Amino acid sequence: MDLSVIQKDILITLITLYHQHSSAIKGEEIAEVLKRNPGTVRNQMQALKALTLVEGVPGPKGGYTPSILAYKVLNLNNYEKESEVPVRFRGEVVKSVSVSEMDFITLRNPDLCHALIKLIGSVKIFNIGDEITIGPTPVNKLLLKGEIYGKDEAEQSLLVTIIELISLPKKQIKHYMSSPIHTLQSGSTFKMSIHLFNIHHIHGAPVMDGDNMIGIVTLSDIAKGIDSGMSLDTRVDDIMTHNVVIAESKINLYEVIGQFKEEKIGRLVIMEENRPVGILTQSDVIRVFPAL
Repeated sequence: MDLSVIQKDILITLITLYHQHSSAIKGEEIAEVLKRNPGTVRNQMQALKALTLVEGVPGPKGGYTPSILAYKVLNLNNYEKESEVPVRFRGEVVKSVSVSEMDFITLRNPDLCHALIKLIGSVKIFNIGDEITIGPTPVNKLLLKGEIYGKDEAEQSLLVTIIELISLPKKQIKHYMSSPIHTLQSGSTFKMSIHLFNIHHIHGAPVMDGDNMIGIVTLSDIAKGIDSGMSLDTRVDDIMTHNVVIAESKINLYEVIGQFKEEKIGRLVIMEENRPVGILTQSDVIRVFPAL
């Protein structure tokens, strides 16, 4: 079955939006994604209905849904079973597209590093010169950052100059954290804290009240306290951070890397069964990515 470029655009966008929302999609929503006139989309929808590629859903919450034949025509028979490979632009996930293929077209070239990115969804929303991030991919956690230098609207593909290409580590954070963890009890003084930091060569520690973690204190916190006039006998409870950023030990490392930037922190406390078992610092992450 031969479809026009606009019909393929509409059908792919319908399928993408349908799987995101699990409900019928209105023609206006498709038009907004494709930057097309809603009337044009409605007219093409009638043609696609005649070809039994889409089905109309009546009512105020109605719209269109793709038929089984639509998946076969677009060679998307396993679409429902496949994982999403996100595309990010300006730090936000572009919800109307997903990556279906990524080919390295200049792999042997000593001067160029290009990739051909095939999308599920429309390439019309992207412009030459846009910087995008693709991934992570589901198996190897491949993450690609690049700049668009070309696009093919007929094939729904982008040509990208690769800026950065990394494979994110798939191991759980317990394999990268510093352990065993060294803690301070509530009521510990600056002097006791500095002693702990010095003998274990660390820069921070959770503060415990019995078995419960109630905060975290760092060498920087103590230095600021002393600089403001506090004595070495001051309790760490007076300066510790109460809202501790934590992560479970079974989480993969790539899932928490962004927390350091988002939370503006230098360390995460790693937990098991509601107890701190280790510390993950920015330095630990940098050791995993020596090129960063």
